[in-house]
Amino acid sequence: MVVLDYGSGNLRSAVRAVERAGARVSLTSDFETALHADGLVVPGVGAYAACMAGLREIKGDRLIGRRLAGGRPVLGICVGMQVLFARGVEHGVETEGCDEWPGVVERLQAPVVPHMGWNTVEVAEGSTLFAGLADERFYFVHSYGVREWSLVTNDRTTAPRVTWAEHGGDRFVAAVENGPLTATQFHPEKSGDAGAALLRNWVATLQRG
Repeated sequence: MVVLDYGSGNLRSAVRAVERAGARVSLTSDFETALHADGLVVPGVGAYAACMAGLREIKGDRLIGRRLAGGRPVLGICVGMQVLFARGVEHGVETEGCDEWPGVVERLQAPVVPHMGWNTVEVAEGSTLFAGLADERFYFVHSYGVREWSLVTNDRTTAPRVTWAEHGGDRFVAAVENGPLTATQFHPEKSGDAGAALLRNWVATLQRG
């Protein structure tokens, strides 16, 4: 298992959390090591444009695409989820993302932004990631999100399972399960026992694969 090191923060906490979920973890930016790992975790904090610049510097966008083409699992966290979408718009600046999913990351339309703290989620039917966790709360820290989901199906054989959350009356995508590509807007590594259980669920899918 690899946690991808592309200059975005919270890397050590992500490594520790995935290790506690039962995986042996390397923190690396090496393309070949990350390409062939059983699983790849892509954390992310800060600005969308900065995260995309860091990813492109180590060919992380190509790495993600190559892994998914081969059916190799990827987990994106927070901005690491956002960059999987087609584009992000922050402060009037539009940045191209990895375009694994259609959609735009934009500022939340809520009275109080950022959205910071614990929140429940509307778990997608049939979710593996949230097995046993439907009533739990997870920790969010973000001002931007994906507020519309348009993809019904794609070449990953099954329709994506999309989990939603709400802040200040604004709904946004909280997590996606789409074949080998999984992502969460919240931080499982900061979400206590519920986050730990969610990471164990994801690691277990790698072991079954």
